[in-house]
Amino acid sequence: EKALQAKQQEAEKKMLDNFKQKIQKRIHEFIKDGTQEKLKLEPMDKVLRAIVHDVAEVAGLASFSFGLEEDDRYVMLWKKEFAPSDEELLAYRKGEEWDPEKNKELQRQREVEEQLEKDRKSNPYKDTPSSNYRDKYKHLIGDEAAKEAARGLVSNSQYGFVPSKNKQDSRTIEQVLADTRARKKQKVEHNPSQSSDTN
Repeated sequence: EKALQAKQQEAEKKMLDNFKQKIQKRIHEFIKDGTQEKLKLEPMDKVLRAIVHDVAEVAGLASFSFGLEEDDRYVMLWKKEFAPSDEELLAYRKGEEWDPEKNKELQRQREVEEQLEKDRKSNPYKDTPSSNYRDKYKHLIGDEAAKEAARGLVSNSQYGFVPSKNKQDSRTIEQVLADTRARKKQKVEHNPSQSSDTN
């Protein structure tokens, strides 16, 4: 049993050594090739990726692993002079292909937005709405409907238990006070016994 285990370990070690030699050869060819900036390797398991990272570090290359699942993770190598930007790394981490032209366009858009934001912050009082509210929502509120509805607006005849007609008082404060005094005076004249009890 121990002999079998030792054989398996020996076979695994030999396989890893062969893989390391192949990767060293492949990386050496990549470094000599002046036309290539980066090299994408096939998906491999964690141990093999670790070997690739070690060999790349010794060779002076930048190496990163990408992929969402463990089965499809792969290593990409860059020559030091063509090291990837943060945006490029982010794209690969998201599982997207990197397009330098698309990135330049996005960079220009960001610069324009930053400039607009800077202008907006420096001139806070020049902000004007881009459109008229009524024009924007004309399809919802219409042109004349709101005006006509406001003209035809009549209050409810009753709020709660008291009719609205009873709540409308057009007298001035002086008139209300005079009416109140007159009622009190009238009350006192009709019931003189109660007024003497309260005094």
